[in-house]
Amino acid sequence: MLSLNLPPYAPKVIEKNGKRLIFDPIRLKYIRLTPEEWVRQHFVHYLINSKGYPAGFVGNEITIHLNRTTKRCDTVVYNSFLKPLMILEYKAPHVTINQAVFEQIARYNRVLQVRYLIVSNGLEHICCKIDFEKQSYSFLSDIPHYTELNSPDF
Repeated sequence: MLSLNLPPYAPKVIEKNGKRLIFDPIRLKYIRLTPEEWVRQHFVHYLINSKGYPAGFVGNEITIHLNRTTKRCDTVVYNSFLKPLMILEYKAPHVTINQAVFEQIARYNRVLQVRYLIVSNGLEHICCKIDFEKQSYSFLSDIPHYTELNSPDF
């Protein structure tokens, strides 16, 4: 698979019935290895090992209900009270991050009302912080450490 703009790690990859699978330590099972899943596993590894995110507070493929439809957030990060703090949306490395991707994650945020949104294709990572009081958002230059998500201004 493609080298990403994330710290390297050695994922568990196997082949079963002619399909490549990658182990997801969050869901504790092997998942079909797609380019998007490759990005997800690398990014979650980065969050846990470089940014201090507790693995127990990270959920992959979280189902939400939006306008009478069922959607899935690629990853949701929670606090110790299981309140959502962040939504992450992944795309395959060849997919350009554009306005449509942000509109997708913004729709999910109508349900979860988190302060942090991240979109990544593994090569480019874009993080924004939502200010609900001012009804604005700002792009961050770096992915925040987990301790910053629970700051007093949250």
